[in-house]
Amino acid sequence: VQLQASGGGLVQAGDSLRLSCAASGGTLSRYAWAWFRQAPGKEREFVAAIRRSGGHRYYADSVKGRFTISRDADKNTVNLQMNMLKPEDTAVYYCAGKSGDIILSATRSSTSYHYWGQGTLVTVSS
Repeated sequence: VQLQASGGGLVQAGDSLRLSCAASGGTLSRYAWAWFRQAPGKEREFVAAIRRSGGHRYYADSVKGRFTISRDADKNTVNLQMNMLKPEDTAVYYCAGKSGDIILSATRSSTSYHYWGQGTLVTVSS
């Protein structure tokens, strides 16, 4: 499966953005999906994940209540709705996929995912 992330941009603190990850060559429901991000000079970190069933979603504490991960079967995309953005959300955001399902303990590890998009830059100004 190939992933293409989009939707990044420059926004002000408090604004919203919606990131999309278009998946080609695979059916969304056969994969677990996640978003990670990497800020300048920092390691890549987990943001959100959705299990294969779509019924379980997990979030990093830093984004819980502000970000929502979802799937759109019609468009074959995995989306990340980001509200109440903060300057510390500034990073390159990557979508990632894993064939089959994923167990809770593995959702936050980047090594659990086989497929990666190219990243989209989100910059939040104060």
